[in-house]
Amino acid sequence: MTGYNIAIVGATGAVGGRMIKMLEETSLPIKSVKLLASSRSAGKVLRFKDKDLQVQEAKPSAFEGIDLALFSAGGGVSKQLAPEAVKRGAVVIDNTSAFRMDPAVPLVVPEVNPADLYQHHGLIANPNCSTIQMVVALEPLRKKFGLKKVIVTTMQAVSGAGNRAIQELNDETAAILAGKDYTPQVLPVSGDQKHYQIAFNPLAQIDVFEENGYTHEEWKMIHETKKIMANEDLQVTATCVRVPVAVAHSESVWFELEKDGATAAKLQELLAQAPGVVLEDDPAHQVFPQAVNAAGKKETFVGRVRADEEQKNAFHLYCVSDNLLKGAAWNSVQIAEYLDQMDLVRVPQK
Repeated sequence: MTGYNIAIVGATGAVGGRMIKMLEETSLPIKSVKLLASSRSAGKVLRFKDKDLQVQEAKPSAFEGIDLALFSAGGGVSKQLAPEAVKRGAVVIDNTSAFRMDPAVPLVVPEVNPADLYQHHGLIANPNCSTIQMVVALEPLRKKFGLKKVIVTTMQAVSGAGNRAIQELNDETAAILAGKDYTPQVLPVSGDQKHYQIAFNPLAQIDVFEENGYTHEEWKMIHETKKIMANEDLQVTATCVRVPVAVAHSESVWFELEKDGATAAKLQELLAQAPGVVLEDDPAHQVFPQAVNAAGKKETFVGRVRADEEQKNAFHLYCVSDNLLKGAAWNSVQIAEYLDQMDLVRVPQK
């Protein structure tokens, strides 16, 4: 094969735009790129490398001849069109929550569980952005010392809610600084009953609330982590907060290891050598991860590694990553690269 025919579904969105950029930088052999979106966006022209590509309507026939399809257009679109793409021979990497907890669909972070790709049947799920960076940071520590319990508090950028949320943050901030009124319409959840100010005001709601008081974002972090790490006995709980930051999620992670012998220095050494991780941890010189520095980069930045002085084998860390890149577009393209390297860009015959 001289190259893959690749489709991006949701090409005009925040993540879709980053998928285009990641494909421009990828090592994948590419024959062609097809940009797909809703009928409203069809006809728009976007740039890929040195070419202008016209956005086409995402419909079943659009996947004829496609080898790899990257989806990021909402769960409803994925549920409708991903099976159609697979029927036509494409391998789908889906960035929505539509298939993440399906036991027949691998949920993959390449630094953590690439071997799960061998089990794909034409469909691979990309985890939630907040889950991805946390498991990238925890995996090298889990491999060495085991992992018993995780408590995470997130500080998530508004871009996780799409381009409209970014615009709302910008417009709202400008209005407040100018002493003008502004009526929120998007955050914390566009489809929920109430909308609240995000400018200068963190919101302790991401996605809708479940009956047990957790939000669905928190539910995703809990259950996706267990699936990715193949450990239903792992204890995980989360509090997810939307903060007035445009791009890059930050997370404060408390975790308990299974084995004795860990120290902050040993964990720092493991993290410094871990794939996809950049250690930024020098308190004496005020070096720690920051969202403004992580934006636009593929890595997960980790710092503030320290022992919990109240509990044995327990530690804290702080991790930051670009939620649109490692949390979405880059992880998807990275999965595609692994599929190529593992000779898995095909739909296995039943």
